[in-house]
Amino acid sequence: MVLAHGHRLGTVISKLITMSADQTLPLAYAGGMTGNGLGSALPTDVSSWAARQRWFADTGRPVELSRVGCWSLPSGEPGVLIRTDCVLDAGDPRRTVYQLPVTERDVALPGAEAALITILTGADGRRRFVYDAPADPAYARALLLLMLRGGRSAPGPDGGSVAHGELLPTPLPGGSESGGSESGADGVEPTVVSSHVLRGEQSNTSIIYELAGPDGRVLAPVICKVFRALHHGDNPDVTVQSTLARAGSHFVPRPVGCVVGDWADPRTADGTARGHLAFAQEFLPGVEDAWRVVLDAARRNEDFTARARSLGVATAAVHADLAHAMPTAEPTAEIVGTVIDGLRARARRAVAEVPALDRYAPAIEAVFASAAEASWPRLQRIHGDLHLGQVLLVPGRGWVLVDFEGEPLSPLEDRTRADVPWRDVAGMLRSFSYAAGTVSREAPGRTGAVTAWADACRRAFLDGYSERSGRSLGEQRPLLDAFELDKALYEAVYEKLNRPDWLPIPLAAIDALLSQDVVPRSSAVRESG
Repeated sequence: MVLAHGHRLGTVISKLITMSADQTLPLAYAGGMTGNGLGSALPTDVSSWAARQRWFADTGRPVELSRVGCWSLPSGEPGVLIRTDCVLDAGDPRRTVYQLPVTERDVALPGAEAALITILTGADGRRRFVYDAPADPAYARALLLLMLRGGRSAPGPDGGSVAHGELLPTPLPGGSESGGSESGADGVEPTVVSSHVLRGEQSNTSIIYELAGPDGRVLAPVICKVFRALHHGDNPDVTVQSTLARAGSHFVPRPVGCVVGDWADPRTADGTARGHLAFAQEFLPGVEDAWRVVLDAARRNEDFTARARSLGVATAAVHADLAHAMPTAEPTAEIVGTVIDGLRARARRAVAEVPALDRYAPAIEAVFASAAEASWPRLQRIHGDLHLGQVLLVPGRGWVLVDFEGEPLSPLEDRTRADVPWRDVAGMLRSFSYAAGTVSREAPGRTGAVTAWADACRRAFLDGYSERSGRSLGEQRPLLDAFELDKALYEAVYEKLNRPDWLPIPLAAIDALLSQDVVPRSSAVRESG
């Protein structure tokens, strides 16, 4: 692997992060060589810990993780060493590569018992406390400085080097460029007052930073997402959001910086890979996601149509900026066939998994066949996994879309190709309906009223989207129906496997989609011809 170099963007501080010779993790954590040519194995305790984490894809069998890359950072604290391993489970047919950052401490870290991975004994006979690094303030600070300084990591004890940081400049209201945090505007590093891990995440690990300036003034907080499943190529969460921010969009958080690295990867043609390892951006504290806001409104039967309409406007504005700033593509017959084949394949898997869907098979195929013959819009980059949980309602600012990464375990190629904007719209429509289904499940006597409430929200969302985008459904209506059906089929499989008591919600949606018009017409969303 080639040593990555630091980048200088905007007002990045010129000082590089360097490593002293004694900042290498001791042999207690080194592990032994494997027989599969992938590099040294992690200690058994560490592999077992990783397999129990929510971000690990396969926990149904024993795992043995092997290193395919490693790098180190200075901790700034005596007795604390920082190391990140890129690891692969040779028994995983998908050959998923994970990022596993750890800190190793001579003395236990107070209050971090939940993050303790294992206690190892080094060759010197001394105990070493190994922690999941995002929960360790030493790692959190070093990672942020790597980005703010545009620095580079040092090789780990297995050799090679993986990471360098980049500050991501974004336009400010006055037209000047700055890094995503206030520190970038004047070249002065912020002080990390505190850091903690965001709870409840499944696919990645995010660190929340409270920052202060050199004069003690409180700065805007930052959130840094540490990607757990790694892919060769640019992560769309970084590239799409940064592109939107540079285009001046107010509907995404401002980016701060990212970490890019390289590792050995058996999934690539030459056995090496390079991609994003972490992404820091503006954090919006004390803000609820739209799912909670909408669900609360549905429970109280509060009129939400004005906000739903403005959310449609925000979604269309993001689509417009993406179409302007990123490549688009014609919907060729080959592309249309590939998309429809994907819908059909997922539908077959859903029918096989949920027997109650078998009676709908002919009607499902009819919806997809109609979509194949419909008029398709030009393809473009979209969010890809849009629903109410991916949107924040920020006081004084309005709607903000987040998490453009897509499904982390899906191939990066699938998550970065141009797609149909109606797919995002369908995801949002299903989300409004799911809020109604949730309330109906809680209070069956309110089913009729809350269904009407959701229909009004869906209609208002489509009105706002059509107003901002200039698109009306017209001949493309079969596309929206097909993508919404695809979402509902996915929900049915998910509920069958995870929450069987909730299965009636997507089943009712599928029945409605296949038997009646579930997207109420309006003056804005009109039929053509």
